[in-house]
Amino acid sequence: MSGGVGNWEHLFAYVLPRAGGRTVLLLLCTGLLATFFGALTAWLVTTFEFPLRRVLSLALVLPLAIPAYLAAYAFGEFFDFTGPLQTAVRGLFGYHSIKDYWFPDIRSLGGAVLVLSSVLYPYIYLSARSAFSMQGRFAAEAARTMGASSWRIFWQVQLPMARPAIMIGLTLVLMETLNDIGAVEYLGVQTLTFTIYETWLNRGSLAGATQIAAVVLLIVGALILLERTARKRQRFSTQKTTMMAQRFLRKPLTGPRKWLATITCLIPVLTGFAIPVLVLGTYAAKRLDGFLSPKLLKALWHSLSVSGTAACLTLVMGFVLSYAARANASPVTRTAGRVASLGYGIPGTVLAIGVLIPLAGFDNQVDAFMRSTFGYSTGLMMSGTAFAIIYASTVRFMTMAEGSLDAGFQKLSPHMDMASRTLGRTKLQTLVSVLIPNMRPAALTASLLVFIESLKELSATILLRPFSFNTLATLVYEDASRSKVQDASVAAIIIIAAGLIPVALVSRSLEQRPSE
Repeated sequence: MSGGVGNWEHLFAYVLPRAGGRTVLLLLCTGLLATFFGALTAWLVTTFEFPLRRVLSLALVLPLAIPAYLAAYAFGEFFDFTGPLQTAVRGLFGYHSIKDYWFPDIRSLGGAVLVLSSVLYPYIYLSARSAFSMQGRFAAEAARTMGASSWRIFWQVQLPMARPAIMIGLTLVLMETLNDIGAVEYLGVQTLTFTIYETWLNRGSLAGATQIAAVVLLIVGALILLERTARKRQRFSTQKTTMMAQRFLRKPLTGPRKWLATITCLIPVLTGFAIPVLVLGTYAAKRLDGFLSPKLLKALWHSLSVSGTAACLTLVMGFVLSYAARANASPVTRTAGRVASLGYGIPGTVLAIGVLIPLAGFDNQVDAFMRSTFGYSTGLMMSGTAFAIIYASTVRFMTMAEGSLDAGFQKLSPHMDMASRTLGRTKLQTLVSVLIPNMRPAALTASLLVFIESLKELSATILLRPFSFNTLATLVYEDASRSKVQDASVAAIIIIAAGLIPVALVSRSLEQRPSE
């Protein structure tokens, strides 16, 4: 299959109407459900006082530790005919077979919406919670003195003011939904991203996959534009509200309403974190010997080496970009920072194509030269090794390192540089003896975030990995694809445990906010 005009006609006639329609519907429904739970729970924990509010305000971040593909595998087991939920239904009502009752199918578009929104809503929760906290008490009290109810204040005052921040979180949700491949494949939803994977590997058409990837890039471009616009509006909104923001006085809820608020905040924690951990944790507890299996240890080593290398590379490159922006702020350095942040928005399957084509071309050119000159074949030095995965992870997660380091530099006063220079130190001496020691916490956070995200990454890794090369993520994917979720549970628990580290950092920062 070549990349000719006929393929474009086939793409627009058959692929886009089906896969494209499902993708748009998945993005729309996931965005709406994630926004509902994210914005509503953020409003409840910042505006009201109710039982377990403080615990739930931190627990609502926990689903960030669960990759979508792991949640899909756990939900598939939990809602299956032999799973605990349907078993309880049959026991409660006396049913004996699936013909006796109706039960929603988790392997459907609706199931994918439930799974993705359950683990992605924290992006909206965190941004909305920050916005609601910054609004302070003046806006709400002014509306309350005019006789407005709490719900009316939320709908007409607080929500419109928080809309730019919510849009930023929503954009991240949509990008992650578009990037997902493991969950949608397992749940039987053929999106454009999965179609790229299927066209490339199952049909052997890299040209066809490239054409679909070009369409996905248009969607990504629209999402990035949406995110940039929301950030501009957020800066304007922040300037107006920061001066008025004071410690928010939460309104105590009484009667049934306080328990309704507790249950509302508890539901997303149960679906997004408790169910995956309980299902996979129960399976893993029955396979403790699996922690020492050679296959798992080999996959763990591959994950650690790839993730560690990617973390080191992004740390160095992100530090260079951030320091350049601090030392010499110019359009060039600002543009370089923006370009470096674009990789996160590109789905892993699309990025894999963008990485593979030039690397394979380079490998072929080198191999042809070595054959003709020395009679020696170099093989696929880059595209056929872990280098391709490391390169893709570095490109995709560069924005995390650069963003964390840039935030760290912004916390350091420019006067530190000036004071050091007046004492006779050069720029290099100032960097080594003054700035780098103070940047260690930011550098640790940046490298940790990239390490964990690279450890969980599946969509690009599954396409770029060499033959017989498994990471923890691809090992879980292979077992789940063969309906052996129980065998995948040990590696899945290791991934979740690693994912809890950045979640703990986020929870710690939330606890340190004075308005919380």
